[in-house]
Amino acid sequence: MSAVDDTIDGAVPDHLWDADNHYYEPRDCFTRYIEPAMADRAIRVVADGDGREAVFVGDRPFTFLLDPFRDTTSKPGSLREMLRAMSSGEVKESDVTEPVQPEYVNRDARLALMDTQGVEAILLFPTLAVCVEHFMQDDPDQLYANVHAFNRWLDDDWGFDYQARIFGVPLLSLLDVDRAVAELEFVLARGARAISLRPGPAFGRSPADPHFDPFWARVNEAGVAVCFHIGESGYNELYSTAWGEQANPSSHHQSAFQWTSFYGDRPIMDTFSALVLHNLFGRFPNVQCLSVENGSLYVPYLLKAMNKMNGMGRNGPWLGGRITERPSDIFKRHVSVSPYHEENVTALAELIGDDRVLFGSDYPHAEGLAEPRDFAECVQSLGPESVRRIMRDNLRGLLGVTVAP
Repeated sequence: MSAVDDTIDGAVPDHLWDADNHYYEPRDCFTRYIEPAMADRAIRVVADGDGREAVFVGDRPFTFLLDPFRDTTSKPGSLREMLRAMSSGEVKESDVTEPVQPEYVNRDARLALMDTQGVEAILLFPTLAVCVEHFMQDDPDQLYANVHAFNRWLDDDWGFDYQARIFGVPLLSLLDVDRAVAELEFVLARGARAISLRPGPAFGRSPADPHFDPFWARVNEAGVAVCFHIGESGYNELYSTAWGEQANPSSHHQSAFQWTSFYGDRPIMDTFSALVLHNLFGRFPNVQCLSVENGSLYVPYLLKAMNKMNGMGRNGPWLGGRITERPSDIFKRHVSVSPYHEENVTALAELIGDDRVLFGSDYPHAEGLAEPRDFAECVQSLGPESVRRIMRDNLRGLLGVTVAP
């Protein structure tokens, strides 16, 4: 597929730019490049005498995902079918599962698939690795050794910018600002166009605390996009026990209360309200943030709440400096949102602007779309120019990729 071909098929661009794709990590994604002295503190697979595998973070069992390294997986877009089958009691495993396919683990196989899907380029995120930072927060040496080893593996197997089509998103952590800057420099030197930070507080601080200004100054200078993808933000450990709930449940064994209160909406809302109200964008006006796989239900409430509480808090302290604009206007200038395909994407575009909405399929996860192009159905009513922006041009612009006329 040519990167310069700009053909439009009806209202939908032929060459889509997908802001939410995933791979399945191999068992050595952390151990392949871990420093030998840190091998016993790596994220690794341990098999018992019967060959049953368990994942450990150093000597701590990893409990958030029950089967993070897999040989079979749910078929893309199969969640609805699985839910229907569960409610009817009629389910065939072969209908909803399959062996891990080559395109889920190999970049050239993925490129071939993208050609058949009509997808020009993808932002590519982990399945496991967005959920591990919480389990290493008490050991900076362990955390940064694993993050660096993972980013080396990611660059090796997928690439941070492979043929200007696959943009593997490296992991960063703010636990130690100097090491965060060092890892940022490492991935920038290897062509990263986007980086991933965990939603939620930054280890006792706001991520917009001036303490982290050296990191944000380099992000601002480089123009690299900052992605906040849903994952384990540690909120269950922070809050669940205060409500009589389990501190660290596995992802799909969270209670309905935990799903509602401590996962997804809450961490991303807190993150963006901190970045806006703690004046990160006033200090670093070039920083652009992406909300990926957090949905969009939180957006209308957050914008209204920030606008109101900005006035209510006018006599309080202003970490990072007082903001001088409406918070909602700041959000709309610095945050782009990739909504779930089942949400009202048209209403989101009308609220924040069609230039701030990103198409994301979540391929090949079960809760995403089996055919990424089907996302266009969510935005067809906006008209062809809006469809073109959401399905292609917005992400291309955020990544700084230009296409020759």
